[in-house]
Amino acid sequence: MTDIVFIFEVHQPHRLKKDFFWENRLFKRLKKEEFFNYYFNHELDREIFERACKKCYFPSNQILLDLIDKHKRDKRQVKFSFSISGVFLEQCEMLNKDLLESFKQLAETGCVEFLNQTYYHSLASIYPEKGEFVEQVKMHRQTVKDLLGYTPQVFENTELIYNNTIAKTIEELGFTGIFTEGTERILHGKSPNHLYKPKDCKKLKVLLRNYKLTDDIGFRFSARWWNEWPLTADKYASWLAATPGQCINIFPDYETFGEHHWPETGIHDFLRHLPREILKWWHLRMSTPSEVIEKYEPTGEIDVPELGGTVSWADLERDTSCWLGNTMQWAYFTSVKRLEPLLKEADDKDFLRIWRYFQTSDHLYYMFTAGGAPGEVHSYFSPFNNPVDAYVTAQAAILDFENRIRLAIITASEPFLFYNGVGGEKYTGVMAWSLKGFLKALKRVKVESLVFHNSQGDFEKWAGQSLHDEVLAEKLKKIRISKLKESALRKALVKAAQERFKELFQHAKTATEYF
Repeated sequence: MTDIVFIFEVHQPHRLKKDFFWENRLFKRLKKEEFFNYYFNHELDREIFERACKKCYFPSNQILLDLIDKHKRDKRQVKFSFSISGVFLEQCEMLNKDLLESFKQLAETGCVEFLNQTYYHSLASIYPEKGEFVEQVKMHRQTVKDLLGYTPQVFENTELIYNNTIAKTIEELGFTGIFTEGTERILHGKSPNHLYKPKDCKKLKVLLRNYKLTDDIGFRFSARWWNEWPLTADKYASWLAATPGQCINIFPDYETFGEHHWPETGIHDFLRHLPREILKWWHLRMSTPSEVIEKYEPTGEIDVPELGGTVSWADLERDTSCWLGNTMQWAYFTSVKRLEPLLKEADDKDFLRIWRYFQTSDHLYYMFTAGGAPGEVHSYFSPFNNPVDAYVTAQAAILDFENRIRLAIITASEPFLFYNGVGGEKYTGVMAWSLKGFLKALKRVKVESLVFHNSQGDFEKWAGQSLHDEVLAEKLKKIRISKLKESALRKALVKAAQERFKELFQHAKTATEYF
């Protein structure tokens, strides 16, 4: 038997407002609750979401529900799977709760599996440190559990981005399987229609998307120039039947069914008739990823090094160049990524949420400058007139946001690194980029580190030279001169930092409300 696994990617981003820079919207005084509507185009999101609901989500969901119900008592049932981003589920709650209810109904059938991904459909998995990636994965898993009543066991990273390090991180989070692209450069002649073991992993299994059979639906279904047009359900089922392997993973965007290919093309009829045509073949069955993982053992190993080897399903290159292939993309990516320590020190859920919206991969996707067929695809999805407009808008918005963060937490020019003594091996791993972060670090770092830096005069130097706060520097100098013992030293340092933080915000009361 060959298992046919259908997984649908469902995602809509929060799009940035167009002309953010050109209409001189930067550095307006705002309350934190105004940030979302200041940066993001909620009206455009609503327009696209409602159109996709009408043309794709509601009719396609109903087709799947009808098919599952029709075959629910058969030995070979009809089964599907979804990978739905957290920001899409947010839009369901914000714009159409009936759609969320429709996905709940699919979950309740027992014939639909939901995959995990990064909540914000971000590129956090390729940050040097994986903490933010892990947080977004956990956040997504909890959201799917809360909203759909389903706990995902299989992971699909944003746009199938994959390497050995990502796989290892996902295994440590307890997932049983991970998807990536079945591209030739990682298979080395092997078939994408088998399960594999990731390098350096013990339990995790890799499932590979069959991109050729997926693209026959996703890209070529309504292409009249294609020599296989029109693509019918029975023809496609015959191709699946003739394809050898343990499992064939078909993984298109869900918007394929009604949005990318309009209903007039016959795409919904194709979806409606395909399961029946598949089940006509005695050796085919429809399965979920978890069923395949439980059923089969890996037939080999997949080795995808993090440095220079990362793969994805994007464009012809099937790497990360679709998001990081030009200088504009790298500039924006770097501007977003470098804010992570500041946001974590700010310890403010509103700031953190907005920053994570800026991480959504779509913003980088719109900055793609290469031409040809891939360029046409990027242009089709982009709300901007050209990649330069996309970059100018996104870069202006993230710099505006960075300015607000730095004002809110009183950021230094350089971070303070806490050591227990002289030498790199004495570094504690604790650093502070801001007065707020410095205060938090003083409370948790080992007292030996406080004694060391106090005796060297490091605290007052940093306050004066990097934080540019001579008042705090003088307070810290007095503490050094007083030669306090360990417990009293921590108490005095914390009190000095707390008092200075309060003084600064009392001096400008609106700073805690307007940014």
